[in-house]
Amino acid sequence: MFADGTGVPNVAVWDAVRQRPLRFLASWWPWRCWAYLISGTLFGFTVLLALAVLLFVGLGLSVLGVGLLLLAVAAVLGIPVGAVERRRLKWIDPTPLPDPHGSLAGAGAPAWLRSRLRERATWRELGYAAALATVCTAVGVGFVALLGLSLLLTAVPLVVWAVAPDRVMLGPGRAVSGPMAALPATLLGLVGLIVCAYAGALLAGTQVRAAWFLLAARDEDLRSRVVELTRSRARLVDAFEAERRRIERDLHDGAQQQLVALTMTLGLAELELRGDHTPAAELVSRARGEARHALDQLRDLVRGIHPQVLTDHGLTAAVAEVALRNPMPVTVDIDLPHRLPAAVESMAYFTVTEALTNAAKHSGASQVAVVGRIETDRFILLITDDGRGGADAAAGAGLRGLADRLAIQRGRLIVSSPLGGPTQLRVEVPCSA
Repeated sequence: MFADGTGVPNVAVWDAVRQRPLRFLASWWPWRCWAYLISGTLFGFTVLLALAVLLFVGLGLSVLGVGLLLLAVAAVLGIPVGAVERRRLKWIDPTPLPDPHGSLAGAGAPAWLRSRLRERATWRELGYAAALATVCTAVGVGFVALLGLSLLLTAVPLVVWAVAPDRVMLGPGRAVSGPMAALPATLLGLVGLIVCAYAGALLAGTQVRAAWFLLAARDEDLRSRVVELTRSRARLVDAFEAERRRIERDLHDGAQQQLVALTMTLGLAELELRGDHTPAAELVSRARGEARHALDQLRDLVRGIHPQVLTDHGLTAAVAEVALRNPMPVTVDIDLPHRLPAAVESMAYFTVTEALTNAAKHSGASQVAVVGRIETDRFILLITDDGRGGADAAAGAGLRGLADRLAIQRGRLIVSSPLGGPTQLRVEVPCSA
């Protein structure tokens, strides 16, 4: 389909003319081209009027400020024109024309307008709208005139027979005395229709090429969309990290301190009731134990959200601490020349904790090895256990969640877990994530 190597597909109507030039005349292609050109002429004239009104009125009212809004509307007029043209192109070319614009669902009118005015595709569409309103409309008027004249000449014998079979004036000094005498006009009209068939194919194909050149998505549009998605993803990560710090701070400075105060108060009450074997003393002692248990659980929760050792001493120390608390032996070999970015450290830490939890619950492993290195600006983390294997990233919510979180930072998770083991998780995260 893209035989010319330009990224523009071959025009279907031109292929039809090249492959079967005579059969083309008897196909539906000429009718489709004529309908496309006639509707394009009407549409182009409408666009011309809209552009003229917006520009003249906008320039006239620009001193009042309202005109600037009209000029901005004129600048984005190519967007709906391009949308209509992408639909009209399906009449003569089956290849869908991709939309170069990204989705702005939920954006207000000012944000939508600012975003669209910054996109190059908007200005290319405005250029197409201007070309459609001027060049294509002018050519279309000429084509419609030729087509109408050819149809009229073809129908001259019928007109002569219906209006005045004896004598009809076709022009100054040109009269025919019957339908048979008008047959040369019919022959000329048929020649004109044949010319219109091939000329319509040429003009329609040329407009298809122009539409693909100006209305299709280009590499820079896709690159800018990828950049915007990357920035949006980074903002989401930063927002999540800020919210995580807020929750951790509230738990540490609020609920945790209150539980500490409650434990101390219950301890003082227990001292006052020491030696007293009443039910109240037993209740105070039990309440103090439950308060301690709740405080320990809260500390574990805070540590699970984001351990302080990770913030203070980095990934190696944090993973070593997790390994000491793990019920099975864990070998840690993380050699880093410098501290990783905070987002990468947090992602690697929680990947290790999730992997160790899964290994302890499901793998039946006797030992786990954690290895971390930096290779060509990417952090590589390998977590290997000698368990029974059979881990499936598609079936387990934990591994699937890890893969989703890694994707936010342009990382990836590779799971190798044949039946019988061993199981290895390979995590790759860009250090610039």
